[in-house]
Amino acid sequence: MTSEADDLSERDRPSQSAFEILRKGISTTPKLKKGLALTALAAVLSACGQLAIPILIRVAIDRGLQPGQQPRPAFVAISCLITACIIILVFVLSRLTFLRLVEMTEGTLFDLRIKAFEHVHRLSIAEHNRSRLGTTVARVTSDVEQLAKFFEWGGMSWIINGTLLIGIVIVMAAVSWQLTIVTLLAFLPVLPLVKWIQKRQLAAYSMLRTRVGETFGEFSEAISGGQTIRLYGLQKNAKKKLFNAIEIQYKARMKAVRFFAVLFTLGDVFGAVALSSIAVAAVTQQQTWDLELGQVLAFVFLVTLMTGPIGHLSEILDQTQIALAGWEKILNLLEIPIEIFEPSNGTILQAGPVSVQATSLCFAYGNGDTVLKDINVSIPAGIKVAVVGETGSGKTTFAKLLVRLADPSSGSLKLNNVEMQNVDAQSRRGAARMVPQDGFLFNTDVQTNILYGKPSATEAEVIASVRSLGLEEWVGLLPDGLKTQVGERGESLSVGERQVVALIRAQLADPGLLILDEATSSVDPRTEKALTGALYRLAEGRTTISIAHRLSTAENADLILVFDGGKLVEQGSHTELLGMKKKYANLHASWVGNTRLDR
Repeated sequence: MTSEADDLSERDRPSQSAFEILRKGISTTPKLKKGLALTALAAVLSACGQLAIPILIRVAIDRGLQPGQQPRPAFVAISCLITACIIILVFVLSRLTFLRLVEMTEGTLFDLRIKAFEHVHRLSIAEHNRSRLGTTVARVTSDVEQLAKFFEWGGMSWIINGTLLIGIVIVMAAVSWQLTIVTLLAFLPVLPLVKWIQKRQLAAYSMLRTRVGETFGEFSEAISGGQTIRLYGLQKNAKKKLFNAIEIQYKARMKAVRFFAVLFTLGDVFGAVALSSIAVAAVTQQQTWDLELGQVLAFVFLVTLMTGPIGHLSEILDQTQIALAGWEKILNLLEIPIEIFEPSNGTILQAGPVSVQATSLCFAYGNGDTVLKDINVSIPAGIKVAVVGETGSGKTTFAKLLVRLADPSSGSLKLNNVEMQNVDAQSRRGAARMVPQDGFLFNTDVQTNILYGKPSATEAEVIASVRSLGLEEWVGLLPDGLKTQVGERGESLSVGERQVVALIRAQLADPGLLILDEATSSVDPRTEKALTGALYRLAEGRTTISIAHRLSTAENADLILVFDGGKLVEQGSHTELLGMKKKYANLHASWVGNTRLDR
């Protein structure tokens, strides 16, 4: 059993002790502390109320049914009535305490989910590239749910059962301090055993939460890539990957459950030892310790009552370890440093076309891979720019820096001669917009998706944007026009149609800097013909930067930027770059050759 925690990889091991995780977790969720003292007091009173029964047993036997004396039924009845009132009060108090705890817990977890969600959205593209989507989803769903179970049930149980144990020991001491010592000696080995198990159990559950995140990742990938899996007949391979992930999670769960199996039996095992010890002591030391029948019976009842909280605490400890392991994963997510900080009093960019200046611009991902190296370029406001280069040359990364999805590792990037980090966030989002190649849509109708470009816009403005692109006919062909539902991730529309919606969204935003990641690459010929003229009109009065996978876009640009291996190796007009007979000329010749072959 000693090897259970020793075979964990470094990433699986909890980086903090249980107490440290609890301390950090509570400080991260201040609402959890609100009213906690009152809730704890109510729980303590509830626990104390459960001690009424053993006290009643001793009082009823020793004072109401003493051998050789007249029974006192009235005294026993009054004692029972008082005890019944206490039990009813405890029931009401326990119910109110539980409702209060649930309300506090749900409010706390609501804030924690929002906090984690906002944190994830503030992380740069470098961090998102390092993390799997499913693992991140597990942090804000599965791990938070584990905390909910613990707070709403485990937290209360710790207070009630912990208080109950202390209360039982106090009552035991009042009944017979000699038998109390016997009982405590019988239960003494439980403490070091629980401590030994707890450390290893936390490590096992930390590994389990890691495996749960990995399983989420595999399922997320299999579901989002479902069409590709079916098209290429990869069901067997996908099933194998999912099976392996589930099997690894199953083994991790079974490893953690072994500790619970030991903990769960502790109360019964040591309770039996304690009862046996009390029986022997009562028989052999009755005269010496002046024990009465009511004392012994009350003590037996108290020991039996003690095994309940110990059994519950062993189960709660199991849930606590799961919650702490999940809590640590959430805390680790929240501790990922934010690399992009928005200025509190940033500069507001003037309306109109935006100029771009990059000086010694470099960018590297967290793993050290440098994507952009010493980029120097000045883009005047109002021109059409094409960014070309082979796959992996850094084109899209450069575009993402222009809308501040990440900050440069070094160097300077300015919009209208204002350092990017000093531009007001709202002003920047209004001035610079990017239309990515995938054209992501949300699960709602077309009009609502377009309104994401400018949430305050009216329906008339949306229609005006459609008309400015000459897409009235396209909208008219949709089943319900602008109210057509697009489905999850826009799956009800074709790839080209999703791209059209994204373009209308960009037009509605009316930015001074429009970045197009080959916005027409996925559009069918008919739609592309309609968009060609509209895109030219869009370029009027604003700066347009197109990531050109097809060099027909570059031929009509005012300025072409040629990227190669993360470096800006050439810049100039189409004619100038062809005359240089270097990288661009080779790319263009290759593209022309492929175009002729396609025909």
